[in-house]
Amino acid sequence: MSSEAPAVGGGGGGEANGIPPNVTIYINNLNEKIKLEELKKSLNAVFSQFGKILDVLAFKTLKHKGQAWVVFEDVASATEALKRMQDFPFYDKPMRIQYAKTKSDVIAKADGTFVPREKRKRVDEKPEKKQKREQHHEATQMGMGVNAYPGVYGAPQLTQLPIAGGQRVMMPEIIVPNNILFVQNLPHETTPMMLQMLFCQYPGFKEVRMVEAKPGIAFVEYGDEQQAAAAMTQLQGFKITKENQMVITYAKK
Repeated sequence: MSSEAPAVGGGGGGEANGIPPNVTIYINNLNEKIKLEELKKSLNAVFSQFGKILDVLAFKTLKHKGQAWVVFEDVASATEALKRMQDFPFYDKPMRIQYAKTKSDVIAKADGTFVPREKRKRVDEKPEKKQKREQHHEATQMGMGVNAYPGVYGAPQLTQLPIAGGQRVMMPEIIVPNNILFVQNLPHETTPMMLQMLFCQYPGFKEVRMVEAKPGIAFVEYGDEQQAAAAMTQLQGFKITKENQMVITYAKK
């Protein structure tokens, strides 16, 4: 990962404040209580549906708290992510997204315009703005965010059915609609908090339950059947990654 954040950009989908669309988006208003490594992995999980991600940057310094940068391989992916995820409730706070002012190091190195940070500082910065740059190498393990719940609901009787890409997922027998959803085809690195930030945006959300011994599945509980149905309709087929399209059904109670 690069150790230096690009400068912050100005507004929406087109050129704003002289800043044209580019491959790096700047995100702020992030929940500052989330551990750094979990934040990076969650951002990668949420934004990878829009295209290949080259880098995710976030820092522990006070100056950079509540902020992150996501570097895509192409401008189209960055633009789509900006439009689709603006104000998305991420860890209970709406994301504010705009284009970054400058290239991240990974892009500058790729196109041959990279200047080592020390040289760039002497040339670009005014004396009064020079500061000692802090570099942080994070080794914290990804936090769970919320605890895995000890009790789980019974999964329905299952039958294998193919989906796009040749994958096979387990589809239930006919189950009576109820307030608990059974979610499948999740990437194994999915945490309860990642799912919570997706499902909590719909009314009636109560909790997420995952089975540690069975990665790739989860149960999501709502207040009633109608609320569960609304969430299922909105999130059915949501891609946590490009390869993992969520399959949602009712759980067998």
